[in-house]
Amino acid sequence: MRIAFGCDHRGFKLKNVLINYLKDKGHKILDFGTFSKDSCDYPDYIYPAASAVANKKADKAIVICFTGVGSCILANKIKGIRAALVYNIKSAKFSRRHNDSNVLVLAADLFKADYAKKLVLGWLKESFEGGRHSRRLRKIKKVEEL
Repeated sequence: MRIAFGCDHRGFKLKNVLINYLKDKGHKILDFGTFSKDSCDYPDYIYPAASAVANKKADKAIVICFTGVGSCILANKIKGIRAALVYNIKSAKFSRRHNDSNVLVLAADLFKADYAKKLVLGWLKESFEGGRHSRRLRKIKKVEEL
């Protein structure tokens, strides 16, 4: 799977841990930065990562900032993106099952690296259930067209 990453300075450390973890599992990584702990603006890195999914250059994206809120807001501005700010493994899995999320948003300071790895793996392994959830996603797509 091709997975895009983007983060701000607060997410830099966790991003690198997750990138190495997913590379070891055979995934192709597109790293849109940031590439240091120097203070930066998350939109500069989250937008290209989420856009890579919208433009079919990546299958999924994982984006990380301090709280995750700003990154989630930004990613969801991009047509075709369904970004989910998750707070545990269950919410990550259901964001895939029910909402077909294609961007996972993490709060940098809420998760230890080992838990974040489990969360990411759970999210990546889940599939969209379809059914009644497809009807709801069609309604979301109509809103995108307004």
